[in-house]
Amino acid sequence: MMSYDPDARRDTPLAQKLKARIRRDGPITVADYMRACLQDPEHGYYVKQPAIGRAGDFITATEISQVFGELIGLWCGIVWQKMGATEAVGLVELGPGRGALMHDALRAARLVPGFREASSVHLVETNQHLEALQRATLGDAGRPPIWHRAPDTIPAGPILVVANEFLDTFAVVQEVLQADVWCPRVVGVDDQNRLVFQALGGEGLESERVPSAEKAIIRERQSFVSVVEDLAGRAGDAPVAALFVDYGHVKTAPGETLQAVRHHVAEHPLCSPGEADLTAQVDFAAFQRQCEEVGLAVDGPLAQGEFLGRLGIVERASRLMSANPSKAHEIEMGVARLIAPQGMGSRFKAVGVRSQSLPVLPGFE
Repeated sequence: MMSYDPDARRDTPLAQKLKARIRRDGPITVADYMRACLQDPEHGYYVKQPAIGRAGDFITATEISQVFGELIGLWCGIVWQKMGATEAVGLVELGPGRGALMHDALRAARLVPGFREASSVHLVETNQHLEALQRATLGDAGRPPIWHRAPDTIPAGPILVVANEFLDTFAVVQEVLQADVWCPRVVGVDDQNRLVFQALGGEGLESERVPSAEKAIIRERQSFVSVVEDLAGRAGDAPVAALFVDYGHVKTAPGETLQAVRHHVAEHPLCSPGEADLTAQVDFAAFQRQCEEVGLAVDGPLAQGEFLGRLGIVERASRLMSANPSKAHEIEMGVARLIAPQGMGSRFKAVGVRSQSLPVLPGFE
């Protein structure tokens, strides 16, 4: 359970912009607030903030251990073989962070004969700072990657998609239960000129200054339509396979999961608009349902620890430790963190998405 000062607010440039918008047009939905915090063209977190790494706000599995990216690279190579070793294939990463995952994946992918020669790398990134880091990290990748602002500009043809901690940035719609009626939860401005959560009911706005399980029952809904429809559209013409790894739950249930993290410390979601990482747990049941509704097959979800175990993470780590005895402890601790049953190994899930024509993806058999 995260703890923070529920009254803390910072008057960031985006907070000022949002308050002016709310005074002019009225309260905004939680989903619109989340989208503004992450993607506002002037002050959005994923537009300008460095985000990832010890100097940023959070660390991903790729920064914890190179083995994570290596296994995904081998996974992609094996899936390409299952596609029939097509002459060309797009290797796509959604939200590629600092570029470390793709760097590690490409190094390992060379072990699959012909795969690197057949693949073209496409990175979907909206953060200018991170794109610069990716260019530096992947400068020795051989054939240079191609950058995109959105997936719809990636050329048609067979594709392999990987996305680590990407789905958790999709905006959530929140509703509050009041008098047996689900009312939209919105963001407004109170009489102290602070951003606050409110419930939009039939008789106007009822303030929820410090929402909690005791004061409100909240439910969330996520729409992944933009990404699943893009995959489905491509799957009609060529084989498509994707791997999503993220933290979340496998059954839809009431409860709030919206959270903010700044400098590796949790804070109130309304505290630092545009300057904190704002995410929500992935509802994997909803994701699977939306994929299947557009004709895609889904494998999993599996706990990250189990998925990586099936891909051979322990064996790969042992070989790496033998080759680098001075870093053996560091390698062991990193891998342990990725697969720990009470930590990332169970909190994070892996899910595979594929064309109906493809067999069950590796690691999910």
